[in-house]
Amino acid sequence: MTTTPLDHDFDSITAGLTQPKLPRWAELLIGAMSLAISGLLVLLLGWGLVAGAIVAGLLFVVGMPVWSLLVEGRRSAADRFATTLVWGSFVVVLVPLIWLIWLVLKNGASAISWAFLNESMRGIVGDGGGIYHALMGTLLVTLAATLISVPVGLFAAIYLVEYGKGSRLARVTTFLVDVMTGIPSIVAGLFALALLVVLFGPAIRIGFGGSIALSLLMIPTVVRSAEEMLRLVPSDLREASYALGVPKWRTIVKVVLPTAFGGIVTGIVLAISRVIGETAPLLVVAGATDSVNMNLFSGRMMTLPVYIFSQYSSPGVPAFGTDGPPPGYARAWGAALVLIAIVMILNLVARILQKMFAPKTDRRR
Repeated sequence: MTTTPLDHDFDSITAGLTQPKLPRWAELLIGAMSLAISGLLVLLLGWGLVAGAIVAGLLFVVGMPVWSLLVEGRRSAADRFATTLVWGSFVVVLVPLIWLIWLVLKNGASAISWAFLNESMRGIVGDGGGIYHALMGTLLVTLAATLISVPVGLFAAIYLVEYGKGSRLARVTTFLVDVMTGIPSIVAGLFALALLVVLFGPAIRIGFGGSIALSLLMIPTVVRSAEEMLRLVPSDLREASYALGVPKWRTIVKVVLPTAFGGIVTGIVLAISRVIGETAPLLVVAGATDSVNMNLFSGRMMTLPVYIFSQYSSPGVPAFGTDGPPPGYARAWGAALVLIAIVMILNLVARILQKMFAPKTDRRR
């Protein structure tokens, strides 16, 4: 039977499609070899576990593409190298996050109790006491900062997207918002303190001053996130509303904002999460106290970040006859765990609201 040039071309194409591939267990083999080599180096050279893990990761990143290059070819090796780098970067980011959560849980879980959440530090010298005054202060200060920041940031974003396209004022506003994004928190605290000193005198320390400082840090995040969400709203929706004779302000309220509501809420929650752990501006403006203060406009107000700082910087002394750590360390770790839990709850609420208010579509798979 004779062969034709077409048969030769088909055979070459088939050979290209049936290029050798690494087995499915190649990653497991390279990973096991990398761990074995790094473990041997740890035993021989006396390295720590962190150094061994780094060496194992580098061996895996190098070994997998090299084996792929020898068997599969250059393109597959490049693909496996990029994939390995992506997964390696993910692990590098994930490790400190897990380590942080584990460390806070390990040191702070034992301090959590009903008394810890329901008592203040008034009259406490040694053991005992809690975070009730700091918890209430954090909620009040952050709530006031949110009430200041959300209207200002949202209206600024609406102006930039809907009214100020291409104008000089919009460009200047965008530039100033970008500059405010990088303002150090201590500068925001000093600005709020200077404002209060001008208005009320040099001895002023109130919780609302902390809200002003936090709002300066929140507004840029709210503006940028809301601006991006508003830009993602299709122009067809606006044009359809205008074609029906609906005024522009009503189109924004009834069409644009509901469509972008989920993303706007997520940006607001991210802004709250960004400022709820700030210490420097609150320490400068709101001060610190060991008692409950529910009035934002009178007296010093304790917040959780300042409470953590004060407890860890002045932990006290252990009870007489004991060799344990100072009581302030446990209270600081417990407050840190509560603060992380609050941020996690806020993010979960934002996810739920985003799903609840996401625009409904009629698309079916």
